Amino acid sequence: MFSPTVIIVVFLALYLASCINILNEYERGVIFRLGRLLKTPKGPGFIFVFKPIDRIVRISLRLIALDVPPQDIITKDNVSVQVNAVVYFRVLEPNKSVIEVENYVFATSQMAQTTLRSVVGQRELDELLSEREEINGQIQEILDKQTDPWGIKVTNVEIKHVDLTEELKRAMARQAEAERERRAKVIAAEGEHQAAEKLVAAAKMMELHPMSLQMRYLQTMAEIASEHNSTTFFPIPMDLVKFFVNKEK
Repeated sequence: MFSPTVIIVVFLALYLASCINILNEYERGVIFRLGRLLKTPKGPGFIFVFKPIDRIVRISLRLIALDVPPQDIITKDNVSVQVNAVVYFRVLEPNKSVIEVENYVFATSQMAQTTLRSVVGQRELDELLSEREEINGQIQEILDKQTDPWGIKVTNVEIKHVDLTEELKRAMARQAEAERERRAKVIAAEGEHQAAEKLVAAAKMMELHPMSLQMRYLQTMAEIASEHNSTTFFPIPMDLVKFFVNKEK
């Protein structure tokens, strides 16, 4: 039979072994001693938790990527869309993340969903599709402010996908096609306008310098001779053309 001393020593050894906790580099231990919170979190490394006097809650300090489920949202211009996003956050103050909120991951997820619905609902569809960076920054700023009392830092928010109905997609495709046609017509009209301006400028220059008209005439003859060898043309003296031009004046 074992003596009482041996039994007590074995019991103490087992108790001390059960009190040993090893925390990883990214973990902190929030300790409650007789129900009261110790001000300084423990870890990382080797720590003692004297049970049942102490109770430990392990908190990870690593960055958490939280997927926000798709939300049915009506935009400012009354368009129904489904939007989902991802939120990146980490715990900066382990004590607050334990005593200020029951489940900080679940609470952050719910806050992200309501914030996403609120911000997107204040935007029109065109803004949602073209100004994502601004919307991401606005959601991140609101979330960070709301989760700050929980000891949580929201580092980034990204809208992943905006799901549109098939009818809306077809309407947007028709709108984009009409916009491309409009731009093509505007560019063609601008080209005609610029060409007309250049022709007017050339006519004025030829009027000031009659010799340039003769040079252009000879250049045209050279182009016809090189491109169409079977073409026969009869040059007209420039003096004759000048006679008819002066007669019209």
